[in-house]
Amino acid sequence: MRLEKPLAPGSTIGILGGGQLGRMLALAAGELGFSCHIFAPEADSPAFQVSGAHTVAGYHDFTALEGFAKSVAVVTYEFENVPGDTAAFLESRVALAPGSGALKTAQDRVDEKTFIAGLGIPVAPFAAVNGQPELEAAIALIGRPSVLKTRRFGYDGKGQTKITEKTSAAAAWAEIGKAPAILEGFVSFDKEISVIAARGWDGAIAVYDVPENRHENHILKTSTVPADIAGETSEAARAMARRLIGALDYVGVMGIEMFVSGSNLIVNEIAPRVHNSGHWTQDACVVSQFEQHIRAICGWPLGSTERHSNVVMHNILGGESANWADYGASAHTGVHFYGKAEARRGRKMGHINVLTPRQG
Repeated sequence: MRLEKPLAPGSTIGILGGGQLGRMLALAAGELGFSCHIFAPEADSPAFQVSGAHTVAGYHDFTALEGFAKSVAVVTYEFENVPGDTAAFLESRVALAPGSGALKTAQDRVDEKTFIAGLGIPVAPFAAVNGQPELEAAIALIGRPSVLKTRRFGYDGKGQTKITEKTSAAAAWAEIGKAPAILEGFVSFDKEISVIAARGWDGAIAVYDVPENRHENHILKTSTVPADIAGETSEAARAMARRLIGALDYVGVMGIEMFVSGSNLIVNEIAPRVHNSGHWTQDACVVSQFEQHIRAICGWPLGSTERHSNVVMHNILGGESANWADYGASAHTGVHFYGKAEARRGRKMGHINVLTPRQG
């Protein structure tokens, strides 16, 4: 179901998922006068703390989903692993953005790579793998090193393993739990970048400046804007993002992760949601990625993506959250904590945006 007309302030937005992205979406929605109803199975979901209503239920509790759909004017989600039948159920009852078709493509890495390559956009060599014999054939075709990933689920390095000269196909297949998978050729890259793009119900597209991303232990640690890349490379990345988001008939904000290899760009994956590498927009832009997503799904005009400052976003992981007083005392620094009670190793507890005057 599509949104028939723009939503006025006072309307209620439904959000599937109660993590930090849902929390920041709800905060942005509140700034525009909307209320949010969060649907999540975890009773301690951080987004509950800042929402007008919440439902604690599983994503296959269709009775609860029916009541949820009746209480909201539009539904979105903060994570891409929403079950397909859940998305289809809601889409038959209320406007859903992004739609179930875009979600389905992004949820399956083989479908995703096939779709992107079909647009003429470069991706790493890949092959579908459904068993150990197929994995052995794929390794022979693509070579080593390569990366074996589950087709569905997995993030921050979960659900994947690197295949080197010493790795046996049997060991790699067991490592990912013998789940349907994709083998991707290893990309030798100079930098990792991403593009945050938004598209409205009317087809209007807005694209932010390109961040350069640095990971530690497969978890994003910093995003620096502007990225240290040529202007032509930045514009090419933004153009790829426009093609992707338009071809998917997508509504909302999307994150597109890319590798820079020399003068070449290779798309790694797409995320059908607001994205960690877009958190810098909260303090360096007038309209953040979170407000932009709310504008898009509610049928409002998209806001400006203009950046007024240079910025480095730092994720606060695990025990680093104990340094809150230091972060709070830092000049020109936006501090964002997620309301999580337990600081586990590698867990995203918050982030800071360190601003400097714009120079490029």
